[in-house]
Amino acid sequence: MRTEVCETFGIEFPLFAFSHCRDVVAAVTNAGGMGVLGAVAYTPDRLEEELRWIDAHVGGRPYGVDVLVPARIDESAERAGRGEGGLETMLAAVPREHWEFLFGLFERYGVPLPDFEKARRGHSRGGTQVTREGAAELIEVSLSHPIRLIASALGTPPPLMVDRAKERGVPVAALVGTAEHARRQAAAGVDLIVAQGGEAGGHTGEISTMVLVPEVVDEVAPLPVLAAGGIATGRQMAAAMALGASGVWCGSVWLTTEEAETPPPVKAKMLAATSRDTVRSRSRTGKPARQLRSAWTDEWEGPGSPGALGMPLQMIIAEGAMRQINKVAETGNPGARELANYFVGQVVGQMNAVRPARRVVHDMIEEFADAVARLNAITGAH
Repeated sequence: MRTEVCETFGIEFPLFAFSHCRDVVAAVTNAGGMGVLGAVAYTPDRLEEELRWIDAHVGGRPYGVDVLVPARIDESAERAGRGEGGLETMLAAVPREHWEFLFGLFERYGVPLPDFEKARRGHSRGGTQVTREGAAELIEVSLSHPIRLIASALGTPPPLMVDRAKERGVPVAALVGTAEHARRQAAAGVDLIVAQGGEAGGHTGEISTMVLVPEVVDEVAPLPVLAAGGIATGRQMAAAMALGASGVWCGSVWLTTEEAETPPPVKAKMLAATSRDTVRSRSRTGKPARQLRSAWTDEWEGPGSPGALGMPLQMIIAEGAMRQINKVAETGNPGARELANYFVGQVVGQMNAVRPARRVVHDMIEEFADAVARLNAITGAH
């Protein structure tokens, strides 16, 4: 396939795979697409280990890294990121009522409590990295490796990311949910825009992919645009290209692959889910993020909830708790299975079989070719 992004990145297919799993990243890159590692959950040392592993398994083929750099976070977390009290400052900013609500949630669903004092300190790294200073460390680690793309997942990429990336000849991508966001990203100097519709998993806006992609394409031309949200098949890929995208950015579809990091009980939920079984909720990160609806999302949105905190404080509460929930769910605990969830888009209704990531790539490309052939037959093109 020959599109602008294929030429720019030296890839066979204009298919970008966002995943927190290094195995998925390597598999998609080796299959002719481009894997992009989500780095938000990693410390700098752990990210270094993951990228070394990818380097050793892709044979010089291109891959990228996605760093979460939110434009706005909780003020106390920002102070902690600047070294003003560090983790202790961030932990102290979590109101007692939120810890008490969490403890009560575990009790109501019969999930054994971990040592929360230990767990909240040991598992809050995902929150502490979601500061400008934390993201800067991840950016530096990423750019010390032969990555071919660095992406900003939330908000306009900071000058640090753009300047350092351009110094090293690494293109910068940014995810957007509106045409206005796309204008700001283009002005900030990004090289690639990912137009992500509201049906996508993770942090999203409310505009659907079908509406958003052509708006963004027209707004930022001639910058190339990738379409994201609701894309898991070759037919959906063909539709995205028809809307003017130069390629696609997929995340959810990899969560039920053989290589995925998805906890087994959650993967089983995904395989059984329909497109109506997701919800945009602040209960995992503090910002609206689409995920499987579960007792976790229902309880945090319910009348007894103190309400989700802002990012990254909600992450400090949620991610340590969810690790325990997933661990206990694997033992068959019914309450833990009710609570367990993960980020995923509405396309989960089409994710009903476990396949190797390489097979997913090949199936998408084959179906894309069939879809294009069908359109050519309709129009009489040859």
